[in-house]
Amino acid sequence: MKRAIPVLVLSVAGLVPVFRYEPSQGTASSQAAAPATPSAAPDGPGRVVAGPTVDTEKGPVQVEVTFDGDRIASVRMLRQPDHPQTRAAVPQLVRETLQAQSADIDTVSGATVTSDGYRTSLQAALDAKGA
Repeated sequence: MKRAIPVLVLSVAGLVPVFRYEPSQGTASSQAAAPATPSAAPDGPGRVVAGPTVDTEKGPVQVEVTFDGDRIASVRMLRQPDHPQTRAAVPQLVRETLQAQSADIDTVSGATVTSDGYRTSLQAALDAKGA
C-alpha cells in the first residue's frame, strides 16, 4: 500500500504530456518549393535574400537573410509553423546561424522538423547570395 500512492501520482504525472499533445495539421513532406529570390542590391550592404518556402509536417518554413558584405547580419522567419516547439526553437536557430555564419547548425531538440526546414531554406538563401 505504501507504494501505491507514489505509483499512482507518477503515472498521472506521466500521462499529462500525452493529454496535452497537439498533433500536426499537415502531412506534407519536407521539400523546397521555389528558388530563393534576392530583393536588394547585388553585393552591397543590407542585401536581403529570401529563401524558398519549405513545406514540413508542422507547416511552411521560410527565412529571409540580411547580409552585411559577406557576413550574415540577421535572419528573420517569414513563415513558420504555429507550434509551441517552433516558437521556442526559432530564436535558438537564428542565434546559432549568426554565430556559425552558415547553415551548418545543430538541430533544436523537440523541433527537428522545423530545424530541417529552416536549414533548407537558409542554405538556399545563402546559395542564392553566392550566385
